[in-house]
Amino acid sequence: MNNKILKSPDHIAIIMDGNARWAKKNNLSLFTGHKQGVENIKEIAQACIDFKVKYLTLYAFSSENWQRSKSEVENLLKLLDNYLDNNLKPLVDNDIKINIFGDFTKIPNKILTKVKQAQEKTNNNKSLILNVAFSYGARQEIVEATKKIAFGVLNNQIEIDNINQELFSKNLYNPNLPDPDLLIRTAGDLRVSNFLLWQIAYSELFFSNAYWPEFNKKNLEEAIFDFNKRERRYGKRRKNG
Repeated sequence: MNNKILKSPDHIAIIMDGNARWAKKNNLSLFTGHKQGVENIKEIAQACIDFKVKYLTLYAFSSENWQRSKSEVENLLKLLDNYLDNNLKPLVDNDIKINIFGDFTKIPNKILTKVKQAQEKTNNNKSLILNVAFSYGARQEIVEATKKIAFGVLNNQIEIDNINQELFSKNLYNPNLPDPDLLIRTAGDLRVSNFLLWQIAYSELFFSNAYWPEFNKKNLEEAIFDFNKRERRYGKRRKNG
């Protein structure tokens, strides 16, 4: 690790943006842009292992992405299907645990079966926990958590006075996921796009101009170095006033 980096965050979340713009810039098809974006996951996952990051959470497909053209949605599903086919052994070999979460009601059963198999076969891996948000929207996640808690109250399983932040977090899609320390968005846009709204309450934000397919280890190092310059106060006063 570069000695400029004082300490890597335990959990980095990334909004992987810019596949289409990268493809256009390089006179390539949209599918090629998305495919290169998937390929780049390998490099960034390995970089996170090198930097001793414990959790990497990627925003791969939002609940709003279902509104895109039928052909683009089919291609994105195909890429997930292919990723699960072609990367299970590398995940195991590199000691990476994969966890895919989101609203699975629209995802084909064939792919869901592969998701379950990948999660089971990598369950004991420890070098990196790779979380992939697919068919995910934070507002929907919060609504679904609220419904679960309301159901528990109606069935006398939960007392209203026992509803707190910890209980709410346990009813999210991925209840064992710690809050991100650092949220990175690639491709220059300055917004969080309905990603982990509950979890990023105190996350540090970093916006990179690099498109996701070209975002590399050096870009990640830059984000971690910037993170080290931040003072995380969680509502407290600055140390020097």
